Amino acid sequence: MSLLNTILGAAGSMMGGGQQQSNPMLSIVMGLLANQGGGGQAAGQGAGGLAGLMGQFQQAGMGNMLESWVGKGSNLPISGEQLAQVLGSGQMGQIASQLGLSQGDASGQLASMLPQLIDQLTPNGAAPEGGFGNADQLMGLLGGLLKK
Repeated sequence: MSLLNTILGAAGSMMGGGQQQSNPMLSIVMGLLANQGGGGQAAGQGAGGLAGLMGQFQQAGMGNMLESWVGKGSNLPISGEQLAQVLGSGQMGQIASQLGLSQGDASGQLASMLPQLIDQLTPNGAAPEGGFGNADQLMGLLGGLLKK
């Protein structure tokens, strides 16, 4: 089972029934992609969500990578080291701590999953107008992917 299937499966578990399952990686992805998430804010950017993440990628000189994940063409790969450079050592350290992993392992796992997830969330080659919304709205989008 791929890491994307694992994340989407966890999203489905969280959406079904009243009891939420704890999934630290899913929480981190939600924080990076939801508009009120800390993705851009943790790095000193003004906006969270996909716009904030895009700002971080552009600032690191890697905006073309994230654009490829959103766009309709092939997804450019990103290494854990590159993702750690984009997010910065402070934010990557927080993520690693939440996952109970080394920064290298955490950035590697996130780098292998994030391009696929963003690609799946943007099937029309663009993010929804206004971004993905809050974490609840993003969970709805993930749930929609599970039903396809």
